[in-house]
Amino acid sequence: MMVRLRSRSDGGTSSIPQRVHLVGAGGIHMSAIGQILLARGHEVTGSDLELSEYTERLRALGGTVYQGHALANLGRAELVVATAAAKSQNPELLEAQRRGIPVITRAEMVQRLLEGRKVLAIAGTHGKTTTSSMVALMTVRGGLDPLALLGGDARELGGNARDGRGDFAVVEADEYAEAFLQYHPHLALVTNIEADHLDYYGTPERYADAFARFAERVTPEGTLIVCADSPGALALGEARRAAGARVERYAIVSSSSEPADWEASALRVNDRGAFDFTASLHGAELGRVSLQVPGRHNVANALGALATSMRAGVDFHRASLAAGEFTGARRRFDLVGEVGGVTVVDDYSHHPTEVRALVSAARQRFAGRRIVACFQPHTYSRSVYLLEGFKRCFEGLDTLYVLRTYAAREEPSAGMDAQALAAEIEEPRARYLDSFEDAEAQIAADLHAGDVFITVGAGSVTELGPRVLARLEART
Repeated sequence: MMVRLRSRSDGGTSSIPQRVHLVGAGGIHMSAIGQILLARGHEVTGSDLELSEYTERLRALGGTVYQGHALANLGRAELVVATAAAKSQNPELLEAQRRGIPVITRAEMVQRLLEGRKVLAIAGTHGKTTTSSMVALMTVRGGLDPLALLGGDARELGGNARDGRGDFAVVEADEYAEAFLQYHPHLALVTNIEADHLDYYGTPERYADAFARFAERVTPEGTLIVCADSPGALALGEARRAAGARVERYAIVSSSSEPADWEASALRVNDRGAFDFTASLHGAELGRVSLQVPGRHNVANALGALATSMRAGVDFHRASLAAGEFTGARRRFDLVGEVGGVTVVDDYSHHPTEVRALVSAARQRFAGRRIVACFQPHTYSRSVYLLEGFKRCFEGLDTLYVLRTYAAREEPSAGMDAQALAAEIEEPRARYLDSFEDAEAQIAADLHAGDVFITVGAGSVTELGPRVLARLEART
């Protein structure tokens, strides 16, 4: 069930015509745009190669979504918004060009939706969706009634989009194709910076430079908040501070850490399999925070979200209660089900750092249980430029399967396939699976009462968990 979307009295859409067409309407970010537009009374059409629950959400709200791309889909559109994945020869884009209909990118459209709002932009290589979902929940519970555009479904908010009446907008600021360079944040949070998306950026230096340019776009009266536990984010903050910008740092206190403005200390595992911690600001204790989402990385995510929401005006009591209420974004350590004593979890991790954090969180939440995972590499190029990390990031799992690569936008020639990657993984030794049919049969046969099975990756591997559950159900 989606949270009821509410538009401001002024609509906030002066630069957006009445009829808008979305190319790639089923994407997580594009569907959020469609939901906001429909809430504001626009006529929305769209198309995608496959229909999904996100396209069904748009239809349920009054939008028209077509399967497949065809020039007739444009109808009477006055503006076309295109996903970054859309090819230049897409028939709808060609028809828009022929008819003189303006075409803009997803990020450009988001910027129009943000007119008149103070933007809280959450960026970083990892943790964007969880942290932005936490910020959205904290600002909702804090009475700020924000607009929110998220890269995943936040359970407590009922979805990935919210059009509140308040002055603030919470936005997951995606770095792919420099999308986040469209925003002018009042508060910008950078969770971490590690090389990724090199299929677009080419080099780690160009990737880091995009974050530097993002940080430069913070408004003069605004603040950049960076995680001091990330060398890349910390360096970015120091560079901006040297340039005269207002910068705050947050960090988990350890024996080797540098002092930060916002700190998490006295971490203790609670009875929910997550951490409690003490939050402090400039050395003064604010109070204890008790999380439901496991893993040390989620302590950092929660602390960054606290810093951002409190600087937006939420008091600590309400922000910390919201942090404790938060059960996670969809596909982030997401419980799929349990059959015959086997617990199935789904997670979006597709970068070695994310995988390592996932394994640690699983060991924390499911202490003493056998943990089996199936990893699906996301793009061929990522398997090459992150190979050294992939070799050992799965350490701590009892059994690892590797499923055929999710190609996304790439051809196999772009890098390394899943079978080759599986042979490179050192700990534990991986077993390659070429199809979903092989995967569900072999994995279901391998699982027994007490085991935990985790599907890992940003692609279609999310479909495997329910299939394995069905197999387990059939044998009980």
